[in-house]
Amino acid sequence: MKKSYAAGAGEAAEARPQAQPIRRADLLALGAMMLLWGLSWPALKASLHDIPPLWLATLRFASAAACLFVIQSLNGRIRLPSRADVPIVASVGLLQMMAFTALGVLAMQRVGAGHAALLAYTTPLWVTLLSAFSPGRVGRGDLLAVGFGVVGIAVICAPDVSMALKGGNDKGSVWGDAMLLMAAVCWAAVILHVRRHRWRAAPLALAPWQMLTATVPLAIAAVLFEGVPTIHWSLSLVGLLAFIGPVGTCICFIISSDVGRRIPSVTMSLATLGVPVVGLLTSMLVLHEAASVSLMVGLLLIAISLSAVLLPR
Repeated sequence: MKKSYAAGAGEAAEARPQAQPIRRADLLALGAMMLLWGLSWPALKASLHDIPPLWLATLRFASAAACLFVIQSLNGRIRLPSRADVPIVASVGLLQMMAFTALGVLAMQRVGAGHAALLAYTTPLWVTLLSAFSPGRVGRGDLLAVGFGVVGIAVICAPDVSMALKGGNDKGSVWGDAMLLMAAVCWAAVILHVRRHRWRAAPLALAPWQMLTATVPLAIAAVLFEGVPTIHWSLSLVGLLAFIGPVGTCICFIISSDVGRRIPSVTMSLATLGVPVVGLLTSMLVLHEAASVSLMVGLLLIAISLSAVLLPR
């Protein structure tokens, strides 16, 4: 999540001296953001018991967009995006928000929330791999780090593939793994776009328009593929939706945009790395998801890989 989410919030910090001390308030805000994003995964998984996946994605961004529009209106900062910023609004809205979230919730019908968070947040690996097509951007060490990550992904997915080949399941888990990796690649493409885009408006000013851009096609897809849902509303479900949208999406986006202007990009990237760890641990605690040996080994390999990619030499 980042001129949108964490994808480009650290980009603005790259031009600033990296040695500046980080304020305690910023570190606390960063920790809160990591915790809330991580908790969003089991919250989404729990909500899928009552709401179809595409409608859940729609409600997430509709509520978050409404909150941001209200906040920006109260601050007198609502402006239509300039023509130069339209491509980044479309890119973030359609790929990072719409595609990433839709693929994630569809996958969580087939795999656990912790499993999903871990595969979805392999995005830095794909950024590095895609950057290999740009001369002078990626060294052998980066490619070796990506290799560790790919091995970790293979270890996590191996039991699902093995069961599918033996006829032990309906191949749903394999499709779930594939959708999560597709989601990670979509986010990676947006990060590369963010790096190259010349921003006219501040990232936060474009955020509600990006969320609106995600909401409209998600709503159309939800109507076409899932119809009008019958939702059995409860206080716990309302609480989950309030957390997923206004808190886990809107508030975290504000934190990432604000703090990302003042801290080193590596710090922001490592905070993002903590999101799947929080998602995995809280899914085990709250949803009682099992921690298989393959998942733990894969987590270790991916953590080593992402650390090598994100940390300075």
